[in-house]
Amino acid sequence: MRLKTLTVIPTFNEIEALPVVMKRLRAAQPEVHVLVVDDNSPDGTGQLADRLAAEDSLIHVLHREGKGGLGAAYIAGFKWGLERGYDVLVEMDADCSHRPEELGGLLEAVEQGADLAIGSRYVPGGKTVNWPWHRQFLSWGANVYARTMLGTTVKDITAGYRTFRSETLTKIDLDTIESVGYCFQIDLGWRTQLQGLTVAEVPITFVEREVGDSKMDSGVIFESMTKVARWGLGARLKTLQNKLARTKA
Repeated sequence: MRLKTLTVIPTFNEIEALPVVMKRLRAAQPEVHVLVVDDNSPDGTGQLADRLAAEDSLIHVLHREGKGGLGAAYIAGFKWGLERGYDVLVEMDADCSHRPEELGGLLEAVEQGADLAIGSRYVPGGKTVNWPWHRQFLSWGANVYARTMLGTTVKDITAGYRTFRSETLTKIDLDTIESVGYCFQIDLGWRTQLQGLTVAEVPITFVEREVGDSKMDSGVIFESMTKVARWGLGARLKTLQNKLARTKA
């Protein structure tokens, strides 16, 4: 029997994309529940989500007061799901860049024992489609930077297509997470590894959005670079201090 699963989809001005991703997700995984977390979208995305939920008992909507960042939206969605006893919680973009038809592979990885399964563009079989070269370079560089600073073995730690066991989210302590932008993905992946939990990377095809606008900006990039540097240097300092303490002992 498949684990009780909730797919969390944050939205802000995704009125064109939301019906498309919802239709494809419900076709690909008809037993999976969906939670749309809308940040008071001016274009009416939240109201559209309410109408979809009224037509389908497995679709739910969480309305937030304003645009508070991707990480905060996911944390709100995760807490909503944990309170209601879901076994697996999924991160998925509203714009179909995360193909709903590939969710089955991520769920299978969790069912086979992974504590976190990441839809990876940078393992054999993974790829991107319709991405301009500068986005390719930025993504590749961000992953190299994160691996270098943190010492993580995850090839695509910036990826946002993920499935978590509920126990994983409990262990990494959602209340202590401050990352609000795309740095949130690095934060959760690294915390999972620090807990000694199993991270599996499942190859996916990442497709550039066809409607709407990307939410990536220079502030998101700056947040990621500074926080990753601080986490990595802090971890190295702690390791050094522990070695010195053992030497003195």
